[in-house]
Amino acid sequence: MRKYIWIPLLMSLEIILAKAESNIYLPTDSDSVSVMTSTCPAPDPSLNYRPVIGIVSHPGDGASGRLSNATNASYIAASYVKFVESAGARVIPLIYNEPLDILQTKLNLVNGVLFTGGWSKSGLYFDVIEGIFKQVLKKNDAGEHFPLLAICLGFELLTMIISKNNNILEDFSASDQASTLQFMKKINIEETLFQRFPPELIAKLSTECLVMQNHKYGISPETFQGNTELCSFFKILTTSTDQNNKVYVSTVQSENYPVTAVQWHPEKNAFEWGSSVIPHSDNAIQVTQHVANFFIGEARKSFDRPPAKQVLANLIYNYSPTYCGTAGKGYDEVYIFSETGKIARL
Repeated sequence: MRKYIWIPLLMSLEIILAKAESNIYLPTDSDSVSVMTSTCPAPDPSLNYRPVIGIVSHPGDGASGRLSNATNASYIAASYVKFVESAGARVIPLIYNEPLDILQTKLNLVNGVLFTGGWSKSGLYFDVIEGIFKQVLKKNDAGEHFPLLAICLGFELLTMIISKNNNILEDFSASDQASTLQFMKKINIEETLFQRFPPELIAKLSTECLVMQNHKYGISPETFQGNTELCSFFKILTTSTDQNNKVYVSTVQSENYPVTAVQWHPEKNAFEWGSSVIPHSDNAIQVTQHVANFFIGEARKSFDRPPAKQVLANLIYNYSPTYCGTAGKGYDEVYIFSETGKIARL
């Protein structure tokens, strides 16, 4: 008798499982007709899906002469290149000590520019950065959407250039330090660097050390707000605190141009390993990716479509990176440009 009691129960269980299985299906199983008739959306003709970014090289070899002691050597850390590539763009190196006509021609091959970190604040490098910045403004004033992202030293140089005061920077103790970002009160993050960040990540930026700082100079909110030129060009998005609890401006966005400057290093989280302080958590990697996506998203708005052959002849792929992880704390890889190296010509 007992065995017959289990039969209905087993049958009921089979029916339940069958119903459960019937509700688990792939999209193609559920609506084959719609799948067969669906089409891929046409690309937006107003967007450039093959953007190219110009990254300005910095004096030296990135390893205090341990990789190259050529007097005119300059470099780009590979992390900046990977940062740009991770969001779907290619890179043309803007070698700062090349002839100005070459630099100008290369500027016409790119859809945006990135200023890197470093140390140089004078001489030819400063003049070239200032000249390129003026070209960025000129292109935008002429109607072309041409973004600029300035990182660390790039932030500092723009502060000096826009304020017209080469002594405006102050001393801060933020070398090799992970930090938070404190958002300004009532700030609107739409159409800024942070517009792609999910709300939970925005909240964590204020409480978790998700960004990497590595600088000795900066500008306090008081000094920034006391300069008419800076206030009229930039709005402050975030501040950060150094190791002595001194507050400095860490993210700014132009009011009228697609120009963003950050005192921190968004590229390091995902692509540099020389310091144990660099954040590598899932949230930290998301920060890197969202910043890259924003910047390259801005570059896609550029309508400039330069000749493909000229672009190919000048891409960073024409050069080989040098591994420098064993040369001391610093970058993992760098692209080095010098008189003895291969320099692409148009």
